[in-house]
Amino acid sequence: EVQLVESGGGSVQAGGSLRLSCTASGFTFDDSDMGWYRQAPGNECELVSIISSDESTSYADSVKGRFTISRDNAKNTVLLQMNSLKPEDTAVYYCAADRGVLSSWCSANYWGQGTQVTVSS
Repeated sequence: EVQLVESGGGSVQAGGSLRLSCTASGFTFDDSDMGWYRQAPGNECELVSIISSDESTSYADSVKGRFTISRDNAKNTVLLQMNSLKPEDTAVYYCAADRGVLSSWCSANYWGQGTQVTVSS
C-alpha cells in the first residue's frame, strides 16, 4: 500500500518558519519525483516545489528564495523548509510523488492527505 504521510504544518506569524516533512512507503522512492503542491480556499491547486529523482529542484516564482526542498532517500523522506512566510502562503500543502515526472500541473501518481499551513499578519 502506498502512503505519503505529511507532518509539520501549523500556524505562524508572518516572517516565521515551518518545515514540512513527507515520509513515503509502498513504492520505489529513489526513482520517483517528489513535490509539494498547495491549495488555498477558493483557489486552484498550485505547484510549490519539485525535487526530481536526480535531485534537481524547481520552485514556484512566489516561493523562490524563501522555500527549500530536499530529499533523504535513505529515509524515504522529502522536506520543505519554509522561511519568511507570508499570509499568502496560507493553504493546505500536499506531498506528491510520481514514478515519472512531476510538473506544474497538479497531477501525480500518489498524494498525501495534506497539512494545513496558516500564516497570520
